[in-house]
Amino acid sequence: MSDQPDQVLPGGVLPGGVRQRVVALAAAALGGLAADEVPSSLKAVARFTPTKRARSGATQLAAALEGDPVFRQRVASSARTAQPELARAVEAGEPVPAADPLDVAALAYLIRPAGWTAAVDRVAQMLAAAERVADDRQAGDALVRLSEQLEGVRAQARVALEQARAETAREAADAIGSRRRLREAEAELRRLRTAVADTSAQAAQSLLAAREAASAAEIEGRRLRTRLADAEAALESARRSAREGRNADSVRLRLLMDTVVEAAHGLRRELALPPLPDRLDGGPAGRPADGVGATSAVTPATAGVSDLAVRALAADDPALLDQLLDLPQVHLVVDGYNVTKTGYGTLSLAEQRNRLVNGLAVLAGRTRAEVTCVFDGTTLEGRVISATPRGVRVLFSPEGETADELIRRLVRAEPPGRPVVVVSSDREVADGVRAAGARPVLSSLLLRRLDRA
Repeated sequence: MSDQPDQVLPGGVLPGGVRQRVVALAAAALGGLAADEVPSSLKAVARFTPTKRARSGATQLAAALEGDPVFRQRVASSARTAQPELARAVEAGEPVPAADPLDVAALAYLIRPAGWTAAVDRVAQMLAAAERVADDRQAGDALVRLSEQLEGVRAQARVALEQARAETAREAADAIGSRRRLREAEAELRRLRTAVADTSAQAAQSLLAAREAASAAEIEGRRLRTRLADAEAALESARRSAREGRNADSVRLRLLMDTVVEAAHGLRRELALPPLPDRLDGGPAGRPADGVGATSAVTPATAGVSDLAVRALAADDPALLDQLLDLPQVHLVVDGYNVTKTGYGTLSLAEQRNRLVNGLAVLAGRTRAEVTCVFDGTTLEGRVISATPRGVRVLFSPEGETADELIRRLVRAEPPGRPVVVVSSDREVADGVRAAGARPVLSSLLLRRLDRA
């Protein structure tokens, strides 16, 4: 063991690997010391296992080795016992090529022979050179990887450039085709405009000719009507003469009357007036109004609910619903949730259904109308109505069908001419049932009527 004073390395710091090896030797030696030989700063560390001493007490062990020469000498003695040959070579300053440089530096730090700082410094230089070599190797590997990545990026860039060039060529070809089609469309548009202008001019000429022909026809009609009036006046004069009993001229008057009648028939044929056929029973012929009534007018027998005379009532007048419910055999179809969400949408769906159905039962009992209430079957929640009040039919739309579609199906099922009233504020429902012959009314009218009931 050297008796020279303690020395420190330049900079005062051991290399990291050497420090870890020294701390490990001190942790192993601490367990073999007597209690009075353990420094006071290491009493707590001595109770740990060797591994935990080196891990958790590394700072205390390093400080004790540096500041307590006695403790360091005891650790050095333990290291000599563990590695006697290497310890002798370190004390003699002999090189040990096969030994681990970290072990050599650690023993040199603990035993501290002459020139131990140079030995530790050489190990530190060797470690630094090894780290530089490793760093250089890593840097070279990173450079190779970056070069490969750069080459890959360049290859991708070349592919992207080729694709961009091909896409640009396609877009240029498309642009050329689009410009050609645009020119063709503009030429077709000019042709169509010319054709429209020619057609408009021809239509204007045809309209002018038609107006001139109508004017000429009207003039000719007036002339023919004047001739007809003159002939009828002559006929009436002849009849008066015949009634006066002029026997001498009776033959001539009869001949004149026949002539006038024939002239009148000729004028009718010239005017294209239809003849007036007589009925077989001698009564007057049919009138045009009879034909119109038979073909297109709505008679009391075929009148539906949409023909009800309600022009004096507004669409939101509650009296409108009363007037509709007074119709004989009226069928009232109610869009359930449309009404309940308009009047009391804060309630649960089950409470909405119960409140509406109970109100409709009272209304059905007072008006004797057939009442059908339709709900959307996809929104069922809570207990479904199991027994409905008398006079109210409750339907839920089946799967795959909405309540609106079920309402339109109910309206189409009714025979033509039966009054059907549909209560819904949904514009689509109102338009659909109106096209099918039913009379739509707003949900607010039914709510007012139920409140009044």
